[in-house]
Amino acid sequence: MTLRAMFPYRERAPLARPDFTSFSPLSREISHLLDEFSRSLGAIGALTAPGLSPSIDVTEADKEIEITAELPGLERQDVEISLEDNVLTIRGDKKVPADADDKNKNYHMTERSYGIFYRAFQLPVGIDPASVEATMSNGVLKIKIPKPAHTDAKKIEVKEAA
Repeated sequence: MTLRAMFPYRERAPLARPDFTSFSPLSREISHLLDEFSRSLGAIGALTAPGLSPSIDVTEADKEIEITAELPGLERQDVEISLEDNVLTIRGDKKVPADADDKNKNYHMTERSYGIFYRAFQLPVGIDPASVEATMSNGVLKIKIPKPAHTDAKKIEVKEAA
């Protein structure tokens, strides 16, 4: 007797593949939300409104560190810079223009971002807050931070305990 004879034979239909096309809009929406969330964080130490993460360059020379930030549409009174416990913080608020609330306008597309952004940078120990200079021109913020004086390591002699 064969094994096949012991079990009743039944024709089986091929396995049906699930139709995931109904999940496609949901998948696109989740992907969009994750992209917006990751863009809003920008780099470590950054919190922003979605899409409002300023591009920043940090450069270092022999005597200073320079931070350059692109802040289009902002004036210098819209930006606040502080230095506390060796952390430089740049905060800003890009406000919605007054004409954007016009009820007679029908927006077909809008890609500009508005809201509050926050960026923080860990700086070397010993920077004097009074020596930091910030200038802004044509939506470009430049912060110049003089490096603290470097002290040479001093060898300490170990003496015999009394």
